[in-house]
Amino acid sequence: MKAEMEALRQRACAQISAATDEPTLQQVRVTFLGKKGELTAILRGMKDLTAQERPVIGALANTVRAELETQLASRLAELKAQALAARLATERLDITLPGKPARRGHLHPLTRVNRLIQDVFMKMGYTVADGPEIESDYYNFQCLNFPPDHPARDMQDSFYITDSILLRTHTSPVQARTMQAHEPNTPIRIISPGKVFRWDYDATHSPVFHQVEGLLIDRQIAFSDLKGTIEHFCREIFGADTKVRFRASFFPFTEPSAEVDILFRTRHTRGGAVDTQDNWLEILGCGMVHPNVLRLNGYDPDVMNGFAFGMGVERIAMLLYGIDDLRLFYENDLRFLAQF
Repeated sequence: MKAEMEALRQRACAQISAATDEPTLQQVRVTFLGKKGELTAILRGMKDLTAQERPVIGALANTVRAELETQLASRLAELKAQALAARLATERLDITLPGKPARRGHLHPLTRVNRLIQDVFMKMGYTVADGPEIESDYYNFQCLNFPPDHPARDMQDSFYITDSILLRTHTSPVQARTMQAHEPNTPIRIISPGKVFRWDYDATHSPVFHQVEGLLIDRQIAFSDLKGTIEHFCREIFGADTKVRFRASFFPFTEPSAEVDILFRTRHTRGGAVDTQDNWLEILGCGMVHPNVLRLNGYDPDVMNGFAFGMGVERIAMLLYGIDDLRLFYENDLRFLAQF
């Protein structure tokens, strides 16, 4: 039986050394040391040995088993190291190569123009006020001198959720909310940028667009203060030599009211030649706050007065960037947006 043990040991050691992967090595373990392995089969024959031979053969079997276990563990470690080395060789990254540059985005042109407008007014001492986009009929119309039967409501047809709740048609409700939140007859100087909603859709109108409205209330405010403010804004945005004119108009919440135009130079190509032409273009509306609006929102028109103005951010952006279709801002076409 000693000879059988030695022969088993030699064959097992040879197969362990020859194993080239973990599954093969595991099969060698099962073949020699498993429950039905060769070493187990030899040990089953110990019942035929004498009492003096059994301890000797048992000790020899334990020695062979321990040696084979050690060799199996050592070979397993070698095979794992080889597999790791092969994997590192095939999956190695060349860190000396330059990485792929990440594409950097930039602000949307409407965001840039919106921030530009806000910067101009904040430098004049205005603060930015915000309000809800889902608004009540009371704030959107009634407290701005639009009674329920007022025909001017037809100019601001919007999206109604109920008879008294709608998507705001302008950011003027922020002005009313600000007046009502202040102590009566205290000065106010705010701008209110934000999204507004109207039932329009064509090359120059969108059902969702952006406005910046402003409100200044104090004592002894004159129309000349309004003119100076608007002229300064226009020249900050469009250039110091920009010509500005005011035309009489009508808004329910201001009296007197005016539309503001700038003299804008356009370029046309005719027969290969470039022709320039100056045109007056409307950019915003403004006026002195109507006394009824002051009363409806807790202010005494005999003590306080002021002015308000409002403009579409898209209109300003179209003039600054020479864009002739407002819908381009919302189509998410990277060929268009990458130009800015």
